[in-house]
Amino acid sequence: MTLGSLGNSSSVSSTFLLSGVPGLEHMRIWISIPLCFMYLLFILGNCTILFIIKTEPSLHEPMYLFLSMLALTDLGLSLCTLPTMLSVFWVGTRDIGHDACFSQLFFIHCLSFLESSVLLSMAFDCFVAICRPLHYASILTNTVIGRIGLASLGRGVALIFLLPFMLKRLPYYGSPVLSHSYCLHQEVMKLACADIKANSIYGMFVIVSTVSVDSLLNLLSYALILHNVLSIASRTERFKALSTCVSHICAVLLFYTPMIGLSVIHRFGKQAPRLVLVVMGFVYLLVPPVMNPIFYSVKTKQIRDQVTHAFCY
Repeated sequence: MTLGSLGNSSSVSSTFLLSGVPGLEHMRIWISIPLCFMYLLFILGNCTILFIIKTEPSLHEPMYLFLSMLALTDLGLSLCTLPTMLSVFWVGTRDIGHDACFSQLFFIHCLSFLESSVLLSMAFDCFVAICRPLHYASILTNTVIGRIGLASLGRGVALIFLLPFMLKRLPYYGSPVLSHSYCLHQEVMKLACADIKANSIYGMFVIVSTVSVDSLLNLLSYALILHNVLSIASRTERFKALSTCVSHICAVLLFYTPMIGLSVIHRFGKQAPRLVLVVMGFVYLLVPPVMNPIFYSVKTKQIRDQVTHAFCY
């Protein structure tokens, strides 16, 4: 929305309009069925992971403590969008107040950057386990893990804290329509009828200082791990070392690929079809929480054995 549109819609807006799947509004009830199934699946999967790690003393190790952080973050991130998604697809209500929208985007972005930090911490865990195995227990103590968790949460809150206030000061006119069934900063700021340069610059700074830095550090970690593994003489030991990181590599790719893609499309893909935005938005928020428990249950023997025992006995 631009300043030139004020003549056509001069009333100050107090709400935004959320959107479903473009062109399929008449099928919203049918679309809500697989969405609800995915929500139930990720809630069951992540709660199972958390329950198993909590109740099994042998899993009270750094790798599984980081995995429990990932499961909690996935639950929080997806549950942030549950009320508005059900409102749009199940009830057909599209309105969301400004304060509710700003609160939702705060939690979505904060938890996204928290998950990015947790994935980086898990890469560091893999690095220490493979490259510094003799010092693993002394480096990753429970105190250190707790500090890493608090620092990750603090970074997310500190960087996102200003965004709702920066959006709240902007005027919105008419009936601003969002492309998703939830709120994102990069989309909401474009609906303002004012100069958004400050929001755009700060938003880019946040992305670069979190996602970009974390992606590069993840890449560096696995480059060092690969270099160390290739120096191992035994082929069996190489395979065993690499197999411990497969599930984490899948989680990293599944998280960063849609997140970076969605951010790039919102900022630079002005001609991209709305359907592409909607699909990538669903992939970004729903697929990682569903797939992460599956990856770790299949590829991690200790988790797999405990899940099998829990459901079969």
